[in-house]
Amino acid sequence: MQTDIDSKYINDELIYETADFFKVFGDSSRLRLLILLLKAEKCVTEIADELDMSQSAVSHQLRVLRQSRLVKYRRDGKTVYYSLDDEHVEDIIKEGMAHIIHLRSE
Repeated sequence: MQTDIDSKYINDELIYETADFFKVFGDSSRLRLLILLLKAEKCVTEIADELDMSQSAVSHQLRVLRQSRLVKYRRDGKTVYYSLDDEHVEDIIKEGMAHIIHLRSE
């Protein structure tokens, strides 16, 4: 999964935006929610039930994740379903967890 980033794109703005991006992963509730969405898209009620959180708390976390473009949504009638925005989000989660598992095995 090696991706080279052309140095012409690396500047202070990119560094600040990337730092803000990773801050979103620093909340365990948001990370649990993202991991749940690795499996399949879910509506707020399903997420709240599976994570034992209030719908209000789930909605708040989803708002943060949407603003950071980590999740997307689609409407089906009155129900809104959430999923990971793209495969990069899945890769970041899996790589982060693989790194921690690797560290534990040392």
